[in-house]
Amino acid sequence: MFMLPRSKLTKPVNVKSDFQKVLNMAELKAVVTEYQELSKEWAKGKNRDTGKVATLLTQLKFSLTQLTFLPTKDQDANIQELAVSRDTLEIGAQYAVTVGDIPMFERYMAQLQTYYHDYSTKLPESAFKYQLLGLNLLCLLAQNRVAEFHTELERLPAKEIQNNVYIRHPVSLEQYIMEGSYNKVLLAKGNVPAESYNFFIDILMDTVRNEIASCLEKAYKDISCADAARMLSIPSGEMAQYAKGRKWEVVGNRLRYRQDNQQEDGGVPSLELANMAITYAREMEQIV
Repeated sequence: MFMLPRSKLTKPVNVKSDFQKVLNMAELKAVVTEYQELSKEWAKGKNRDTGKVATLLTQLKFSLTQLTFLPTKDQDANIQELAVSRDTLEIGAQYAVTVGDIPMFERYMAQLQTYYHDYSTKLPESAFKYQLLGLNLLCLLAQNRVAEFHTELERLPAKEIQNNVYIRHPVSLEQYIMEGSYNKVLLAKGNVPAESYNFFIDILMDTVRNEIASCLEKAYKDISCADAARMLSIPSGEMAQYAKGRKWEVVGNRLRYRQDNQQEDGGVPSLELANMAITYAREMEQIV
């Protein structure tokens, strides 16, 4: 019987491996189609259907589990799989902010960290990377999770902390709070780097406003409604409602605080100390 030389023999075909590749390609193509539909709906901005976005996100996340979603060291993932997974999570994080769901936002950001840090050299940098990382810092700051804030900050390059507008914004706010410059925090509300930041800024404003209110209670026996509204950055028409929430008494056009917050007889002259602190702060600013 005639036999071909061993060198002429063809390699055996791995049918199972080839079939798996074809299957993976089909799954990836389906996922890309779903992502394009999600991206198109999200791009509608204020006219988008949030219900449809939620449905598409749920469907797409399930489809991504058929690919190498959130890969590990023992798994291989091509760039296209990584990119579509990351881009889906970015839309999910932004969607969570629009619906005001902080736990959902935190889950998306926890998953995005893998793509932003572990695959930073393999994937092209996303246009939303630092916007979302800055938003995550602001989320932590708004919840007074300062230790976690600094942990996340340490993972970022120094040049981005200094120069990137999305990162500088929460960093500056944290510095203002540490200094006690609450007025600067309130002024920062009108100077956000992206519209999505307003959600966490509003939460932070409430926290800062309550801190200022606590200081007012300790510094003054009473104060005019107009001065309180100015210090708290509250419209005059909303001052009565805010005072009611803190159980302040409005007498004429002045505010009186709860009895347990009033100064004790013979206590520290808070008004004089407050004025002195303001004078020192101004002098320090001039020196700096």
